[in-house]
Amino acid sequence: MPDYVEHKEGVNQVGKLSAEAVVREYDAAVKEIEALGAELTEAAKKCEATVAGVHAMVSEIKELAASYRDEGKRYFLQIEECSLTTSEVRTVCETLKKKIAATTLAA
Repeated sequence: MPDYVEHKEGVNQVGKLSAEAVVREYDAAVKEIEALGAELTEAAKKCEATVAGVHAMVSEIKELAASYRDEGKRYFLQIEECSLTTSEVRTVCETLKKKIAATTLAA
């Protein structure tokens, strides 16, 4: 019999046995309800861990995206710099060709 109940004085044996049987059934149900609560608490902890993992992964994804963006920008600037250098070399070469041609014609 659970310790949170006690028989009243004067209750006959049939009443005591009936009351004990009922309270034991309720107590068994209470234990199952408490077990369900424990299972739900454990499931909530797992969900919280999953959510925390997702947040961490999203943070890593944002860092990776920023890194790719920076790398793309670096290549973009490098290609444009090479293009400007190539154009400058062509201009210098053209100027030099014209200067050589003018010197050859003058001579």
